[in-house]
Parts: sequence; C-alpha cells; structure tokens
Amino acid sequence: MGAYLLGMSRQAVMLPGVLLLVLVLATPHPSPAQGLPEYGPLNPVAASRSGLYFQPFRETGSWRHVVALDYASVIEYNRLDEADYVLDSEVLRLSFAASRDIGRRTFLALSVSIGGAYAGFLDGFLDWYHGKLGLRVGEREERPQDRFMYSITLPDGRTLRRARRDLFLGDVRAGLGIRVNSQLQTVLSVTLPTSTGPEGYGRGVPSAAVLNTLRAQVTPRLVYEGSLGVGLTPAHGSLADLQTTAMLAVSSGLRHRIWGNQSLFGNLLYHSPYYHDTTLPALDRRELSLDFGWIMRTRGGGEWRVGLTEDLEPGGPGVDLVFRVGRTF
Repeated sequence: MGAYLLGMSRQAVMLPGVLLLVLVLATPHPSPAQGLPEYGPLNPVAASRSGLYFQPFRETGSWRHVVALDYASVIEYNRLDEADYVLDSEVLRLSFAASRDIGRRTFLALSVSIGGAYAGFLDGFLDWYHGKLGLRVGEREERPQDRFMYSITLPDGRTLRRARRDLFLGDVRAGLGIRVNSQLQTVLSVTLPTSTGPEGYGRGVPSAAVLNTLRAQVTPRLVYEGSLGVGLTPAHGSLADLQTTAMLAVSSGLRHRIWGNQSLFGNLLYHSPYYHDTTLPALDRRELSLDFGWIMRTRGGGEWRVGLTEDLEPGGPGVDLVFRVGRTF
C-alpha cells in the first residue's frame, strides 16, 4: 500500500507540469500540413531501445503543433525449451510535439509523451476482428483475455518481470532539422531519459539519431515520402549484454488525395533488430509494420488523422494492432 501511495503522489506532482506543457504545445498556430503522419515503435521492448522513428518532411512555417494518441494491443508469446518471453498488454502513448523555424532552412522540434501499460479490454474485440478477416492469432489462444503479463526468461537463467503502470512520463525528444532543398530534409534527434515508468518502458540513457527524409510530388494528388535513419542507443539495464546499440530504420509511403480535403495514406516501416542472441524471435528479429489510414485537412491548414498500424511479420517485435488518432495545427 505504501508503494502504491508513493506512486500516486509522484503522479500528482507530475500532472500539473504535464498539463501545463500540454496547453503550451496544443495551442493552435496555423501552418502548412505534412505529407504522412509521424510514427515510432510502440512495443515496450522496442521503444525502450531505439530513438529512431519516421520523421515527415516539415514545410516552412513559424510554428507547427501535433497531438497524437496511439493505443495498441500487444501479444507476444515465445515459449521455447530454454527461453521464454510473454508480453500481453495494451499500451498507450499520448504525444505532444511542437516545432518552429529558426531560419530559412532550419527548425527546432520538441516532443513529450505520456505512456501507460494495462491489462486492457480489447481482447474480445480483436478475436472477433481477426475472425472476420479469417486470421488466426495462435498467441491469443494461449492467454486468458484481458490479463497483463510482461516476462522474459533467458537461456542463462535470468528472469525479468515488468510491471504495468497506468500513467507515466515518457522520454523527451528534441531535434534540429535542416531542409537541404524542397525535397530533402535531415534531422538530428536526441532523446533524454526522462521516463518515470517502470524499468523496461524508458531507454534509461540518452539516444541519438540522424533521420533523412525524401519527399516527391509524384502527381498533383499523389505525394511520396521515404526515409532513412541511423541511430545509437548505449546498452543499459538488465539486458545490456544482449542489446543492439547501432540501429537502422527505413520507410517508404504514399499519400493520395481522393477528393476535396480527404486523403488516404500508407507507409511501410522497417527497423533493424533491437536485441541479439536472446534466442527469442520476438526480440532478435527485425520489425516490419504497415501504417495506413485517412487524413482530412481543415480550412485552417491543420489535419485530422485516423489510422491503424499492423505488424506484417508475426513473431517479431512489431505490435499486433495500433489504433491511431492525431491532430495537427
């Protein structure tokens, strides 16, 4: 009980500052819209290691603000003879980002997030959803519905159990961007270990990444955006000897305006492995995901975005299904 009350008191101290920051970042300032939505890994074993993400091309303009909610159902079930990994959770990430031009070609960016990990409520719906699509997710059949578990057992006998948490502050990300020309952009991104979540949800150390984005106007209605990023996160924590420190991310996506201010988008994202030699496929494999959805541009130049992200390689570190809602100003 004492630990619970202490956790609640920490959240109470943190909330006023977070709410103030939310108000500052969410204040609307008209600005041009982007092409594709930003996206980064949401699975805790991935998000706690990599500072890489997809950074859209940023148009010129004094201010830009983004509020985005990602809510994911995660199921990983690796039961091997000498190793074991189970992650059965629903994960929340509420992000607030602001960027501002500081020159004709340069801009600064800041992003903060609030996270959560829960037992959840979506398992029954997802069983129905996959059934309608004719898909079978064997991992879900092995676990009771809406029960949290995050456990890793390694061949050397180490066993790690991660806790759930209703609310915590994520790592803060800051970036310096350079628009080389109207089609090419480079961003130097740094994350700081500000997470207040349990071990296994934050990086615990600073990370750095260089993100290169190419944008091309294929037709008046069709925009292409692709990216190449390289990142470095020092090894840290209980799995330090098994963590990959240098990582790579590649993306390729399209946005098509179908009528008026309505657009559809799809973005294929690859991330190199986050861990090595654990013998657990869900930790040692690459991540390959598809982010897709609908965008409506407002009269003020902002956008509403609704989408889903699906893991294309079952058994890897991608998230089974992510529901995404975002608003840009």
